[in-house]
Amino acid sequence: MVDRVSFSCLADIKAAGFDDVIDVRAPAEFADDHLPGAMSLPVFSDAERAEVGTIYVQEDPFKARKVGAALVAKNAARHLETALADRAGGWRPLVYCWRGGQRSGSFASILHQIGWRVSLIEGGYKSYRRLVVQMLYDVPLPDHMVLIDGGTGTGKTALLAELRRMGAQVLDLEALAQHRGSLLGGQSGGQPSQKTFESRLAMELADMDLARPIFVEAESAKIGRLRLPPSLWQAMQRADHIRLEAPLMARAQYLADSYGDVVADMDELQARLSHLVPFHGHDLVARWQAMAQTGDYQALAAELVAQHYDPSYARATRRARDPLAVIELAGIDQADLSAAAQQVLATEFSKLVEG
Repeated sequence: MVDRVSFSCLADIKAAGFDDVIDVRAPAEFADDHLPGAMSLPVFSDAERAEVGTIYVQEDPFKARKVGAALVAKNAARHLETALADRAGGWRPLVYCWRGGQRSGSFASILHQIGWRVSLIEGGYKSYRRLVVQMLYDVPLPDHMVLIDGGTGTGKTALLAELRRMGAQVLDLEALAQHRGSLLGGQSGGQPSQKTFESRLAMELADMDLARPIFVEAESAKIGRLRLPPSLWQAMQRADHIRLEAPLMARAQYLADSYGDVVADMDELQARLSHLVPFHGHDLVARWQAMAQTGDYQALAAELVAQHYDPSYARATRRARDPLAVIELAGIDQADLSAAAQQVLATEFSKLVEG
């Protein structure tokens, strides 16, 4: 008999130690969201799922189950001959579908008959999604977040990477959202769905010790088109912050270097700059577009920081408390970031001692 397993929290999924997690839902369902790290081995294609559903509703449930069983067998055979061809006898997979019903049960039975130690998620993806919602919507997160704040181009994301290298707990929201947070911050491939973003976020938090400080970049309530879920946003609103400051031209050079993927596509860069017309008018935006066209990226970045980003930051940043520290960077190279990270950790340690 195939084992059915239930999880009381997200951390239990990783702690269970399965060799692979297999999502047997249709590709469109997988694309909308899935357990992080799961492999997609659909037992129905999107078209096949629609076909079986139509037969079930419009013709006969028995016929739908018969057609569905044939499709599961056909697709399972393909997966066994390809994606699963190299799995050894002791392989231990975890399988799920939407509700933990016929699709995952049928596929798991085939794997079980082969001799693999397969388990099913009780309640399927829906039970997993409830745990994500519980963490990010229903239960307050502990007050152990520390925001890394500062204007655009002050190296906040790079500082988080340095803090992580030094062993600190870091939540990189921009990496999870696949967006750098600013108007020009979109990345190739676009952003994930809201549910996928939340899955990534919840599983990152599940890996952390929530009693220890978690360093996170200060963000608005949205990163690109994705919303920060309420438990996280409320914890960030309550959090202490450390502000970074750096000279304008150092910031401009950092941005020019960091946005190489953006400037590599001139048409896309021109289109993104055009979105600034409602804020700055046609003449100024045309000037910025001309600077981009001639490759004067550092000067362009300097003007964008001084005339667009910093004023926007000043309007948006209204914090009730003073920063724990203000770190002034002479530049934004590796040595500067390493020194800043050490200062951040020392500041947080001092706060813990005083508290």
